[in-house]
Amino acid sequence: MITKPEILTLLLTVVVGTAGAALAAIAGIPAPFLSGPALAVTMCGLFGLKLDIPKRIRDACFVLVGISMGTSVTPEIFHAAKSWPLSFVAVVVTVVLLLYCGYWLLHYVFRYDRTTAMLAASPGHLSYIISLSAETRSDLASISIIQSVRVLALTLSVPLIVEYFDLVSTDISAPAAAMNPVVLVVTFACALLLGMLFIRWRFPAALLLGGMVVSVATHITGFTAGAVPPWAIQPTYILIGCLIGLRFYNVSIGELKRAFIAGGVLTIVVVGIAGAIALTISNLTGVPLNAVMIAFAPGGLETMAAMAIMMHADATYVGSHHILRLLFLSFLMPAVLKRTSRPEGRDAGK
Repeated sequence: MITKPEILTLLLTVVVGTAGAALAAIAGIPAPFLSGPALAVTMCGLFGLKLDIPKRIRDACFVLVGISMGTSVTPEIFHAAKSWPLSFVAVVVTVVLLLYCGYWLLHYVFRYDRTTAMLAASPGHLSYIISLSAETRSDLASISIIQSVRVLALTLSVPLIVEYFDLVSTDISAPAAAMNPVVLVVTFACALLLGMLFIRWRFPAALLLGGMVVSVATHITGFTAGAVPPWAIQPTYILIGCLIGLRFYNVSIGELKRAFIAGGVLTIVVVGIAGAIALTISNLTGVPLNAVMIAFAPGGLETMAAMAIMMHADATYVGSHHILRLLFLSFLMPAVLKRTSRPEGRDAGK
């Protein structure tokens, strides 16, 4: 059960996040329901305001985003997916390229030790990377900050890039009718059960994946129809934006300084590389550039999935590529750590 203090803290977090979303919408910032709360909660956290979102609420958000992604799947998607194998291969290549470019930057320019640099440079899978960090002699605080800066910066920058270059889809069909509330509740319950099973099987982003699988299956077969209603999905976006900002809670300004600069420079580098590859893949496959840009951006899966929906990109394309990225990182990171965790002589402890 959620306690009374947790409820009060949640309410305060929601107020801050909603205010941030409203200000971002007034200012004309793209994807305001994600960007605004992320920035507002980050600023409040740095000034010491106690904010939080209970785990159960967070999990419910992930399930709803997964369901929302699945509602966009149509039989035409399977025809379009014939051009995706090249894109999937490119994602794997991009992950390796981003990892080693980021490692070089953090180790040789910012002088982090090899293990810390490798873990901090991982293009995604934050919770998994933090758990790996705890088992190594690495700078856990710097890894957490650099990774969090990457997620926050991508949340703020990707919508701006998509809008600045006029990549928002103009071929937007009429909004689908909203799901019946009873159908939504049943779909949510089934998705949650499947997500819990995926957690037991150690799937990445298990709850979001559970929501997506159930939603895709029921929409393709005709058992359900319609989109997640705005009254459910818009607050979900705000809460996910808040979750991004909460990663900076209890972090001092002193701790942030070096790692924040390193994370900012790293984000610029990876966005440039990922953007160039996305442009190439879009030209080769014919997939709209907004979808490829979001699919190749090394941000959080839940955040990028929500962003795809908000920016009218192909959510199925985006989600499948990010899931592949996380699965590949799950196998790649233990292998590369074996090579980077050897004694480093003078570099150790820097």
